[in-house]
Amino acid sequence: MAHASNSSHQSLYRAYRPASFKDIVGQEHITNALAEQIASQKIGHAYLFAGSRGLGKTSIARIFARELGCSDRDLYEIDAASNNSVDDIRLLAENVYTLPFDSTYKVYILDEAHMLSKGAWNAFLKTLEEPPAYVIFILATTELSKVPETVQSRCQVYEFKKPTRALLTKHVTEIALREGFTLEKGVAELVALLGDGSYRDSLSILEKVLAGTHASDTGKKADVVTLENAEQQTGAPKHALVHALALALSEGNTDAALAAVRRTAAESVDMALYLSLVLELIRTILLVRYAPELRLEIKDELGNDTFEEVEKIALPKESKITHKTLRVLLDATERMRFSPIPSLPLELAILELATTHDA
Repeated sequence: MAHASNSSHQSLYRAYRPASFKDIVGQEHITNALAEQIASQKIGHAYLFAGSRGLGKTSIARIFARELGCSDRDLYEIDAASNNSVDDIRLLAENVYTLPFDSTYKVYILDEAHMLSKGAWNAFLKTLEEPPAYVIFILATTELSKVPETVQSRCQVYEFKKPTRALLTKHVTEIALREGFTLEKGVAELVALLGDGSYRDSLSILEKVLAGTHASDTGKKADVVTLENAEQQTGAPKHALVHALALALSEGNTDAALAAVRRTAAESVDMALYLSLVLELIRTILLVRYAPELRLEIKDELGNDTFEEVEKIALPKESKITHKTLRVLLDATERMRFSPIPSLPLELAILELATTHDA
């Protein structure tokens, strides 16, 4: 893959866009199948790539086209979100019968395919079912359920997997190193969490973190990214505030719990993000307590220091954190979306847990 130093004005996601199947991370079940089809020359005429955003659907479609020997002149990328009318599809259907310029195949990539209108789908069905032998369609969608069954049945359907947090963390760490940055413990994990299962979003967040890292901010060399700096650049709550609420809930200290929320709100932190981080920590605490066989795996993920913090909350028998804590906080995430005061659902959850303890 190209290094960003050769393309300083490109985003990290573009600079590190996979150039071959071996560069694709986490979608081996798809790349292996496609590579096998190329090797055996058993190529389908229509493919449907489905999965949430930022998983590499378009990248794999382009690589597949190149591996088939399709030149840029014979590769057509169409945004179905803005070219979704019957007339747009009829024009496409007419053009497919024009022979390729200089390739064996003409490849059409239709991104956001679920945005086609019902009339457009009907106009497309015949062409999709019996295209010329030199035409291959690759439809990409983030919403498979909105693609008609009649279309799905005419395609080879490949569902893309969301990467695990561990895989995203590793990917983010490697890209940062290639950019000349070392991430201190917790930075890659935070970026991966905020990336929410998307390679593209994770690299966009990493780019923001790296762009805001300077020697004057960290007190260290400019190429070291601290957790504090990452929190500052992303607007994520400080780790100490997340830990303070979990500790207060464990101790049944309602006053300290409400104070932690108040301090967080005073820092203009996104309360939904704060609550998601608290939920993540509470879940880990319960896993450490009730699933001893997972402790080594969790320790590897968190690192020694963070794992010790978790153990100190998880292991004491008098800890007030239970499965109900997790359920009450989970309910608060739903209410937070509609609350005029962002911190109110979390404060109500704390009071509800306090009432339970008193009872």
